[in-house]
Amino acid sequence: MSGKPDSRAESTPEKFVNLTIDGKPVTVPEGTTILEAAKTVNVTIPVLCDHPDLCKRAFCRICVVECDGRGKLAAACANDVWEGVNIVTVNKRLVSIRKTIIEMIIANHPLDCLKCVRNQKCELQALAAKYGIVSSGFENEAGNNPPVTEGDTIVRDIDKCVKCGRCVEVCQEVQNIRALNTSYRGHEFEISTAYKQSMENVCCVFCGQCANVCPVGAIYEYDQSEAVWNALNSTSMSSIAQVSASFAPALEKELSLTAGIVTAGKIVQALKSLGFDKVYDAAVAANISDLGICSEVKQRKDNSGYSLPVISGCSSGVTRFIRNFFHDLESHLSIGKNPRKLFAADIKNNYAKEAGINASDVTSVSLVPCLAQKYAVKPDKNDFTLTAAEFAKMIKLAGIMIENFHEEKFDSSLFDSSKGRGIDPSVKKITITGYAQARVILEAVQKGECDADWIEIESCPAGNCSFSPLPAIVAP
Repeated sequence: MSGKPDSRAESTPEKFVNLTIDGKPVTVPEGTTILEAAKTVNVTIPVLCDHPDLCKRAFCRICVVECDGRGKLAAACANDVWEGVNIVTVNKRLVSIRKTIIEMIIANHPLDCLKCVRNQKCELQALAAKYGIVSSGFENEAGNNPPVTEGDTIVRDIDKCVKCGRCVEVCQEVQNIRALNTSYRGHEFEISTAYKQSMENVCCVFCGQCANVCPVGAIYEYDQSEAVWNALNSTSMSSIAQVSASFAPALEKELSLTAGIVTAGKIVQALKSLGFDKVYDAAVAANISDLGICSEVKQRKDNSGYSLPVISGCSSGVTRFIRNFFHDLESHLSIGKNPRKLFAADIKNNYAKEAGINASDVTSVSLVPCLAQKYAVKPDKNDFTLTAAEFAKMIKLAGIMIENFHEEKFDSSLFDSSKGRGIDPSVKKITITGYAQARVILEAVQKGECDADWIEIESCPAGNCSFSPLPAIVAP
C-alpha cells in the first residue's frame, strides 16, 4: 500500500472573490450571489420573489443592481459575484426602476390592505411603504374573484397573487407534490392548479407550505377564530383546549417576541383568560396515539397477512399523499386516530359524561404549530384547530400581553394514567420530515428494502409538526 496521500480524498480549497459593493470592499466565497454578498456588509437589497429556502428565480426584478457602470441591470438574487466587479445597489436610477416595478405590481393588486389577513405583515406593503408609494401611476386592473376556501384548511385569493412563483417552487421542488403550476405567458401568466381545479380535486396534500412562503395574502390559513369566539361566548357550550410546548415558538414568531419568552404555562393562562373551561397538555393525546399505533404494529406482526410497516402522519394530508402517489401502500395506513381526533373524541365522551352535559355541547380546540394539522377529511362542526396566527389574532383582540403572564399548570389529564406508558423499544420507528423525503422511504418500502415497523410522516420539511413528546414511562 502506497504511503502517498489520496488526492481524491483531499477537499478542494474554497475560492474567494474580491469585489466592491457601494464602495465597500467585500470578500466572499465563489458562487455567492450579489444579494448574499451585500448582506455581509450590511447592505439590504429589496426583494419580493426571493426566499432563502428556495432556488433563484428573478421573477420580480425588484432586486436589480448596476455592475461596473454597465447599462444592463443584473438581478441580485440570481447572479453570482465575480472577481473585481464594482456593484451599485442604490442610486436615483435604481430607485426609480424599483418604484415603477412596485407600482406596476400594485396596479394588478386589490387595494384592500386594511381588511387583508397579511396587513402589516405583507412584503409588498412593506416595499410600498419603504419607497413612499401610496398609489400607482397605472390604472388598477385587479380582478374581482372571491377568495376560495380549500379543504377547510387554506384560502386562495388569486387576485392578490403577485406571480412570484414561491408557492410553485415549494410545492414542486421542496415537497415534490406538484399541485400548483404556472400557466400561460406574458400578461396572462398565472399560478394555478391543473385545469384550474380545486385543491381537493388535484394532488394537493394540504401541507400549507405554499401559504408559509407566500409574500402577500394570496394563500393563507382558513381562519376559525371567529367560530371559536362564538363557542366561548355561548352559555350552553363548554370549551376545552389542548396545546403543547412546541406551539410556543410558533406563537413567539407570530407575535415578534424574543425566543423563550412564551411558554406552555403562559399559553394555558391565556386560554383560561379567553374563557376556556379546561386546558390539557397535547403531548398526552400524542403519546396515547403513538401507543395505539405501537399496539397496531404488534397485532400486525402477530397476524400474517397484515401489511408492515404501519404508516401514520401528523395530519389527514398524509392519507391523501399515500392515496395519490402510493395507492399500493394504502393497506399500510394506520387505522388509529391522530392526536387531535383522539382528543376531540375523548372530551365528547369522558368530559361530557363527567360534567353531565351533552357531547354536542362540548367544543374542542387544538392549538397546533403547523398549518398541515388543520386539514381533516371530515371535520366536526364543534372541533377546531388553530394555528399560531389565529390564536395570536384572538389574544390581540382580547388585549392579552402573553409575555407578561405567569405560568399556569395544565388541567389533570382526561386520559387514564395507565395509558401513558413509553413506546415499546422493540418497535422500529422512522420519522420522516417532508414529502420529498417520504417519497424516498416509501419507494424503498415498495421495493422491500425498508425494515421499519412504523413510518411516521411529518408534513413540514423542517419537521416542526410534532407535539413535544412526554418522557417515557416504564410500563408496570
